[in-house]
Amino acid sequence: MTSLLDDVRTSAQWIAVALSSSGYKADSTPGSLRDVERFMDEHSDRGAAAADGLLATDLGPRLFALGAYVGETIRRRLGGAWAAAGDSPIAEINVALRLPDGSTIWPIQRVIKRFHNGPGDSITSTARHSR
Repeated sequence: MTSLLDDVRTSAQWIAVALSSSGYKADSTPGSLRDVERFMDEHSDRGAAAADGLLATDLGPRLFALGAYVGETIRRRLGGAWAAAGDSPIAEINVALRLPDGSTIWPIQRVIKRFHNGPGDSITSTARHSR
């Protein structure tokens, strides 16, 4: 049985391959987060998945994977450790990334907010504040 933290790592790897195969830069560099923003712009509009877009099916797992990718990208750059409280379905959105400076961010929640609210809840602004 895999843990939620194993799912975070596996999902981040899976979505990186999926993004790359769809023409997005997904090399776990900070600059690749701009392509996550572009992906969100092209496949969603303030809480609605674009018809026939890559978020039109399996929305929850795909948003989770995008959040895992964002968090892994930040973790690889700054260090830190993932933290989860249990393996319940609600725990998936509450997976946190604890950074070496003592701050905590919630990349999966950030991606969900970005999906629902649009560019005003930018993913890249979260990454910039996590430096």
